[in-house]
Amino acid sequence: MANLVVRNLDDSIVQALKQRAARHQRSAEAEHRDILKRALLSPARKTFAQTLACIPNVGTDKDFERVDAGEVPRVLD
Repeated sequence: MANLVVRNLDDSIVQALKQRAARHQRSAEAEHRDILKRALLSPARKTFAQTLACIPNVGTDKDFERVDAGEVPRVLD
């Protein structure tokens, strides 16, 4: 395993890391490792375009047409 040294961190970042580590009941070093692991090795999230491309092709264009405000169908009657 390799070692990593991070220099010149703002005190506020170090304090936030320590607080987060305390919430997770582990050392700041273990918390730092987990943050790096999640940020660098977790699968990337889908983009908005990729998510839209996954929507199934259902219905027809008529199903999704706009209705004028005066012609709102009464679906709950």
